[in-house]
Amino acid sequence: MTYTPFFSDGLDRPGRWLVVCDHASNLVPPAVAGGDLGLLPADMDRHIAFDIGAAGVSRALAQRLDSPVILSNFSRLVVDPNRGEDDPTLLMKLYDGTLIPGNRHADAAERERRLDLCYRPYHAALADLAARPGTVIVSVHSFTPQLRGRPPRPWQIGVLYADDRRFADPLMAHLAAEPDLTLGDNEPYTGRMRGDTMDRHALRHGRPHVLIELRNDLIAEDYGQTAWADRMAPILETVLARTDL
Repeated sequence: MTYTPFFSDGLDRPGRWLVVCDHASNLVPPAVAGGDLGLLPADMDRHIAFDIGAAGVSRALAQRLDSPVILSNFSRLVVDPNRGEDDPTLLMKLYDGTLIPGNRHADAAERERRLDLCYRPYHAALADLAARPGTVIVSVHSFTPQLRGRPPRPWQIGVLYADDRRFADPLMAHLAAEPDLTLGDNEPYTGRMRGDTMDRHALRHGRPHVLIELRNDLIAEDYGQTAWADRMAPILETVLARTDL
């Protein structure tokens, strides 16, 4: 069976949105370390290997926005698509207290091989989709409620952005008015990473965009994924209409 580094759905949908899921899968392709990075299955099911629940939210959200979606088909531990090619965390050797044996001795040649196998085809496909006239990009991620040895994270949703705040600011204003939400403003991560997906496909081209982080305990199951897609789709549409972007 031929390996494909990404999946895309709804390419004929007419909506302006492009839903992006960088960390959709915990798959290690067979061509990478024989499909095994040396971690226990329980570790590959943790947030260190992929964004739990993000793929389900992304697919459901794209359906509700009547727009296409693209999802990675490789674990972030194989190579992280949400990093620049020169980022030192592109191939993680230690993540949230867990050593990644299959990456321990990965050299420059192995890094280049993984880029060619997974990262570059994914970004080439994403670039083609993002180039549609009028595209608005929404990237969906999830975060763990607590990193090892760190305080609990109270946010249910975070909105990440860098220099272009045309969509992020009105979205945060809308979400801040929701009485049952604890909102993270560039939390629990910052949206300022040179060469990441939003920098590469949105900021450099002046495309409206936002990155949304959902706490993964809220979307680990199908019902949570559906509920958040149901909630976020009309909010995104409302905010877009108000911005006149």
